[in-house]
Amino acid sequence: MNTPNKLTLLRIVLVPFFVLFLLLPQIPHHYLLAGIVFAIAAVTDHFDGRLARKHNQITDFGKFADPLADKILVMAAFLCFVQDGLLSAVAVIIMLFREFMVTSVRLVAVEHKKVIAANFWGKAKTVSQIVSILLVLILQYVGELMGMGVIPVSAETAAAANWWFFTIGEAAVWISVVLTVISGAIYLWDNRNFVKNAK
Repeated sequence: MNTPNKLTLLRIVLVPFFVLFLLLPQIPHHYLLAGIVFAIAAVTDHFDGRLARKHNQITDFGKFADPLADKILVMAAFLCFVQDGLLSAVAVIIMLFREFMVTSVRLVAVEHKKVIAANFWGKAKTVSQIVSILLVLILQYVGELMGMGVIPVSAETAAAANWWFFTIGEAAVWISVVLTVISGAIYLWDNRNFVKNAK
């Protein structure tokens, strides 16, 4: 297995650690730790593709596993946000619908001995999701520091700040939801022949 594919697998391996930190507030600075793990995983997404192109190590496994690893990481984050009350389940349902649809088309393509790599819109969607997740984690960590008294503010200021943090984070996620829908529609249209010819 080449280095790009190893980085892709590393991204998947990091997911349980990310979830552990995010969902256990008993761990000091858990939002910070979750953000660090998520950032490391996100960086592997950049380097695996870059290395694969630079050293001509693009493989069918990489084309399929790379976007799959992205989905696992991102959806784990969004589902944890729903668990923590930071995000509406509606947003996650929309994104899951898109991911199942795209994965289904990819499986049909595999039956035709074709592997569909991610297009520009798919990459834009992934970047927007990663940015929105990191933004939510950063804002929640700042709010956590306020609650711990590390950032000295009044209770009223902390409450107002947390409301804004929640609103800004949710707005960022919904922007990524819009891009998710657009990218899914474009993906389905661009690969409509696989759907038409499916047996």
